Amino acid sequence: MSQKDQPEHWATATQAIRSGSARTPFGEHSEAMFLTSSFVFDNAAQAAARFAGTEEGNVYARFTNPSVQMFEQRLATLEGTEYCLATASGMAAITTACMGLLNAGDHIVASKALFGATVQLFVNILARFGIETTFVDGVSIAAWEAAIKPNTRMFYSETPSNPLTEITDLQALGELARKHNIYNVVDNCFCTPALQKPVEFGTEIIIHSATKYLDGQGRVLGGAICGPKALLKDKILPVLRTAGPTLSAFNAWVLLKGLETLNVRMKAQSEAALDIASWLEAHRAVSKVYYPGLASHPQHALAMKQQRSGGAIVSFELKASDEDQARAKAWHVIDSSQLMSITANLGDTRTTITHPATTTHGRLSPEAREAAGIKQGLIRLAIGLEDVEDLKRDLARGLGS
Repeated sequence: MSQKDQPEHWATATQAIRSGSARTPFGEHSEAMFLTSSFVFDNAAQAAARFAGTEEGNVYARFTNPSVQMFEQRLATLEGTEYCLATASGMAAITTACMGLLNAGDHIVASKALFGATVQLFVNILARFGIETTFVDGVSIAAWEAAIKPNTRMFYSETPSNPLTEITDLQALGELARKHNIYNVVDNCFCTPALQKPVEFGTEIIIHSATKYLDGQGRVLGGAICGPKALLKDKILPVLRTAGPTLSAFNAWVLLKGLETLNVRMKAQSEAALDIASWLEAHRAVSKVYYPGLASHPQHALAMKQQRSGGAIVSFELKASDEDQARAKAWHVIDSSQLMSITANLGDTRTTITHPATTTHGRLSPEAREAAGIKQGLIRLAIGLEDVEDLKRDLARGLGS
């Protein structure tokens, strides 16, 4: 191919369909699925070279598989990074990255607005191995800088955050991380490379729960770590190879197919989310809407600088006199839904609705939930591909006209 025909020069929509494919001698048009646990070598010398890493090639499906590698190559191309390692889930990706990059005695600075399981990983699991975490206001770069210690080795953030869609300034955070020689890890799950490419703003390492929008239809679990090739191969691949948080070949193939429709899905779902968010903002039962695409969002300008649209996640709070009433009202709206799926997963073609305070963030202490802004009257929507007017009618059952 000429230089202009290289995948890195293609538009994102083309990369999502054409990059990373590797055909077998059978010449299949759709990528093959390699359901095998091991691979055969030509001779003993080749086996020794593969195991030693002096020869490229497949060894054992715990850490090398053509289906997984095609997914990794395609996602790395989409994100604009040199390399990608796939894992069994999004949480496996976070855990594997931390195990590869950190040691006992190291310190993490993380946004306090994180997915509940991520907080649990940092507070209850990594802490047992001597890794300390300080949580800060992810919006304030000054707060990130003030929390740095001599042993700080990692920044960790989600942008937009789950579920309040707070936006972190990727460029400013990247510059701060480089200044202090700190690994900068950003979860790009909500936007995906279809809407946001953190590497363009100086982010070093990007995390995905591929379970969400990269699949797009709620079918399989998967995760990914994208970043510099030398760093991922030297620091993180040994953990993946030995500990085995492996993405299956079947799941990799499903995710590879999901990437082909990523652009069109994210565009349509984002447009619908903006419509729903605007409708909710004007509703008399709603006190506040959290959506980066709205002009009322406190980081709207920054979001529009970093993102191509507001994304597909809309959260909103209900008017209530106290937290008990707020939860009762939130549960009423959720239970009144006949169309939306009551599930904590997101990124599906089917719209989902959940109560973060008692689901995704239910294991946090009341103090931690309050610090993260997760109130009892908060509802999170992950907008799918249904007709927008049908979704509004479904919400109106519980909200009232």
